[in-house]
Amino acid sequence: MATFTQGAALGAFIHGFKVQDQNYAGGMFDWLSPFALVCGVALVAGYALLGCCWLIWRTEGKLQDWAWRRVKTLLCIVAGFIILVSIWTPLTQDRIAARWFSWPNIVLLSPVPLITAFIIYRFWRAVTERREVQPFVWSMALFLISYLGLAISLWPYIVPPAITLWEAASPPESQVFLLVGMMFLIPTIIAYTVYNYWVFRGKVTGDTGYH
Repeated sequence: MATFTQGAALGAFIHGFKVQDQNYAGGMFDWLSPFALVCGVALVAGYALLGCCWLIWRTEGKLQDWAWRRVKTLLCIVAGFIILVSIWTPLTQDRIAARWFSWPNIVLLSPVPLITAFIIYRFWRAVTERREVQPFVWSMALFLISYLGLAISLWPYIVPPAITLWEAASPPESQVFLLVGMMFLIPTIIAYTVYNYWVFRGKVTGDTGYH
């Protein structure tokens, strides 16, 4: 439910909000649309794909075999949702259609769908060849390129389609204060994330744990 809600919120964000005089002018259930619901289901499938790839990388035996049997199906489902959302979004949002299909953007942005297709192809090959680490790497790459496409579609709106990033920005003094904090926080997050991966490196085997 948490994942589905996150995807539905993302779908509502892509769809845009009714804004009048810099205030929200929509209703309580404006987020509830077919597009948002599809995005919710799509993200559930995407997280399931990430989970299967993680299990393939970190486990062995029956659990790993279980993940191997499901990863291709999940990849096809996620690829289908990417295609569906990529077609649906410009059909319903004129500003996004203009961003992707106007000249010369259609040429300049063409690497994004081409790279997406390449990632899916390499992902499929890695699963077919039973490479244990590569599926997780390619699944992360698929998420990154999808969010890059989303950023291209929505830029520069932070509250689409009415409020830009600059209009919503806090005063420069607040930004400097946050920047100083982030200079310490981000390296700390990176450090303990790397440390966690190092501590839990290797596979979880059947004899791992307390006895």
